[in-house]
Amino acid sequence: MLELLRRGATSKVAAVILFLPLIVAFAFWGIGPEWSNGGSTWLAKVGDQRINPEDFQRAYQAEIEQISRQAGRRITAEQAKYYGLDQRVLSRLASTAALDQEVRGLGLTLSNQLIGDEIRADPSFAELNGKFSKDRFDAIMKQNNLSEQSFVAMRKRDEVREQLTDSLLAGMTPPQAYVDLIHKWRDETRTIEFITLDPAKVVKLAEPDDAKLKEYFEANKRQFLLPEQRKVGLLLLTREAVKSKVEVSDDEIKENYEQGKERFNIPEQRHVLQMAFPDKAAADKALPELAKAKNFVETAVKLGAKESDLDLGTLARKKMIDSKIADAAFALKKDEVSPVVEGTFATVVVKVTEIVPGKQKTLVEVTPEIKDGLQASKALREIQAMVGQVEDERSAGKPLSDIATKLSLPYIEIAQIDRTGKGPDGKPAIDMPDAPSLTAAAFGGTVGLDADPVDLADGGAGWVSVLGVSPEKERAFDDVKADAKTAWTEAETRRELATVSAGFVERAIKGEAMSALAKAAGAKLENTPAITRNTSPPGLTASGVQQAFTLPLNAASSVATADGKSRTVFKLTALKVPDEPSKEQSDKLKGELTRTLQSDTLNTFVAALQQRAGVSVNGAMLNQMLGGGQAGQ
Repeated sequence: MLELLRRGATSKVAAVILFLPLIVAFAFWGIGPEWSNGGSTWLAKVGDQRINPEDFQRAYQAEIEQISRQAGRRITAEQAKYYGLDQRVLSRLASTAALDQEVRGLGLTLSNQLIGDEIRADPSFAELNGKFSKDRFDAIMKQNNLSEQSFVAMRKRDEVREQLTDSLLAGMTPPQAYVDLIHKWRDETRTIEFITLDPAKVVKLAEPDDAKLKEYFEANKRQFLLPEQRKVGLLLLTREAVKSKVEVSDDEIKENYEQGKERFNIPEQRHVLQMAFPDKAAADKALPELAKAKNFVETAVKLGAKESDLDLGTLARKKMIDSKIADAAFALKKDEVSPVVEGTFATVVVKVTEIVPGKQKTLVEVTPEIKDGLQASKALREIQAMVGQVEDERSAGKPLSDIATKLSLPYIEIAQIDRTGKGPDGKPAIDMPDAPSLTAAAFGGTVGLDADPVDLADGGAGWVSVLGVSPEKERAFDDVKADAKTAWTEAETRRELATVSAGFVERAIKGEAMSALAKAAGAKLENTPAITRNTSPPGLTASGVQQAFTLPLNAASSVATADGKSRTVFKLTALKVPDEPSKEQSDKLKGELTRTLQSDTLNTFVAALQQRAGVSVNGAMLNQMLGGGQAGQ
């Protein structure tokens, strides 16, 4: 609701900033190494404009709420991070900060009187009669934890920011000739006939003799080199290994439970159906029919509601935005329909179709969970101490095997590993998620000079000692004869396929029917409908489509299949250049191109502002804020 109250949330600047590429703020500058201690009280700075953790947290939670509503389910913290929501939000805040700093530099401002007039005219704060309501305004401020002064200041920043960007983007529109050209380019259609060659049917290779294979081997010796191999020792300090040794007392578990009892309280949830109305009179009129309806949804749809708007899902009370509606829903019995509820933001009738009772988990139920968490926490502290012990032993010249024995840590010796992390049998030599980092360390050190410790994904550490090096070397033909035959066959098949497909292309260009070529190749003739450049028809790669749009009518060509193991021969059989766009098409396309032009311009402008001011991000604090629990909890 808060975002909807800000005029900036529906302005051009906000709409464009929302979709600014992430490189604007962070992919270019990155997270600075100076933030290793996380001692700052602010999350990021653009010049002297600060972004506080509270600002980020509020915007991040709003983003998660919005994405969850769109997805129809609650997204987790891991999912939010996977989709880059944290970077997206931080990028948007940094972009806004850069604009605010420029506004101050230019001395732009608006009077409180003007902002006050706009707030009083905002329909969000109006009663049913359309007039501003101070009581409604105060209620909304309270619900969003805002004071009147902070909201006015926020609106003023939004308005002045828009004043700046409006002047930058005003009158920015593409010429009609460009609109017409893009329309023709986008809506041009082409029809294609094609066949996909089967190598087994069109390529006949004679069995290669040893002389031919040896010739291929000599010409491609590097392909058959035995890669450099290293013998390494690994000392692993994993969290799981340390956790298994950590003791947690019953008193500690009980104390943790009592201190955080609320997190083990599963609140009551209800499956809520809701129909909203423009006013109480309309709701009163519909209530009798909804109250007696056997199927609330069907009846609500008959009364004019959209089915997609009716089901709020299964929610806890605190997840319902409007407290008045929440109170009404949680006062109902199962399958009971409420009276008309005049909520803070809407007038509704609700029905509860399912009640999931709440539950306070007992100490016995959550003891394994608490114990695991305490062990993990203690393990991380123990790991920090043990890393120091290992480093002290290394400084004293002790080998990793002796250190592992002394500290009772896992030690693994690998006889052979190459740069790809594989052993002589072609399988991974290190069977754990951190294998790439450990392999890199193995090839970053030398015999007698070990690499620095590797930070493991679970918070632990690993040390790699190089015990021996076997340089890459040539292998004898007899040792790789089978591999040479496979490689020769693949290379010759590709070469022969190119020759065969070129012959079919030439026959197609000369006018031979594609059906005849399909019969000759023992292939299936396929046709696309009239497609545009952005279409992906089954059986034809994107590269093939792009090639087809460069050819004249009745021309032919070939393209490799998606797996690279064959080729597709195709012919352009029809093309149609679209007529001039209608006014509706032209206006729609011009609007789209205008938005793109404005986005690119604002993107460049904000990037220049950030580059001039400098962007710093407290990476340690960001990681700490995103490190625990489920998104939105």
